[in-house]
Amino acid sequence: MTDHADELTYTSYLALPELLKLQRPRSEPEHPDELLFIVVHQASELWFKVIIHELDTLLDRMEADDALGALAASKRVNTLVRIVTHQLSSLETLPPQRFAEFRGYLGTSSGSQSDQFRAIEAKSGLRDAHFMQAISEHGEPAAAVRDALGRPTLQDTFERMVARAGTALESLYTDAAQTPLFMLGEALIEYEQGFAMWRFLHVQLVERVIGPMTGGTGGTLGAKYLSRTVSQRFFPSLWAVRGKFYGASQPK
Repeated sequence: MTDHADELTYTSYLALPELLKLQRPRSEPEHPDELLFIVVHQASELWFKVIIHELDTLLDRMEADDALGALAASKRVNTLVRIVTHQLSSLETLPPQRFAEFRGYLGTSSGSQSDQFRAIEAKSGLRDAHFMQAISEHGEPAAAVRDALGRPTLQDTFERMVARAGTALESLYTDAAQTPLFMLGEALIEYEQGFAMWRFLHVQLVERVIGPMTGGTGGTLGAKYLSRTVSQRFFPSLWAVRGKFYGASQPK
């Protein structure tokens, strides 16, 4: 404890004066709905920061073969994904005609420019050519994205963990005992499903606010592009195991 611990308050600990000055609407006169729009996106970025931190913890624990620790970390990540998904519902109260009244003030800004979201995608498993092009089309990727690309994906890390345990993905699903590794695999699938739900609700929200055929803010492809991302897989090998198990269980 420091000598000045008694001077620390809720306000100073959370830096509330600085935090509450970070919402700077651009519309003139200020549109009454722009504050909500800003806060939802700023809050998302704060949750993204925590998700990245917890994904690193999850990766560290898997690399250390700490299955129970990794399982606990995955549960926290899944809870955070549900939170960031649920808060999107507040923007459902924004009618399209009211968004149109201040949308022009947003300039070239777009959610597709979120370096943290791209870092989450990269840590989770997106490394395909389309993703790599998307993160580099405006220059070198941000440091957070480069850092994410410098580590093995969640799927690669999990598969190496399974191999070091002297087993295989298929064995996790044919063994009658639900081991910590099996439960971790299921938690990873839950993470992918939760992330896909975020994508789906995001697409629905964009279509609701600006329409399905309208370009996104900042000249992006909007809902048309976002809808293509819903089916992206982070753990194709885990999904493939399910197919093999189901096929093997069918009568000849």
